[in-house]
Amino acid sequence: MDVVRRYLTAVADQDWPAAEGCLADDVVRIGPFGDVYQGRRDYVEFLRRLMPELHGYRMEIDRIVASGDGKVVMAELSETVEMEGRTVHTPETLVFDLDSSGRIGHLSVYIQTT
Repeated sequence: MDVVRRYLTAVADQDWPAAEGCLADDVVRIGPFGDVYQGRRDYVEFLRRLMPELHGYRMEIDRIVASGDGKVVMAELSETVEMEGRTVHTPETLVFDLDSSGRIGHLSVYIQTT
């Protein structure tokens, strides 16, 4: 679970070297709209472009839980941004698969809708 917490903190802080250190070289990220990024370099580049555009960005982690063997980790969190003068709050669940080295090899993002 520690690698997931480090990764989420690094993304929120826009600390890209720290985020990269948590990801496997061949990481696959599947977003809430079916968008897919493959490979650490492409995925981190996507984050580098996206995060500065999210004005007033905040991440609040509600909980992180792991499977008994620690290979699957889920994080419930919310992200908040300011868009067009209003605050947008998005509850999400992220599911992480860890590889044999303990790095994030796969992650899927699910957005809670009302």
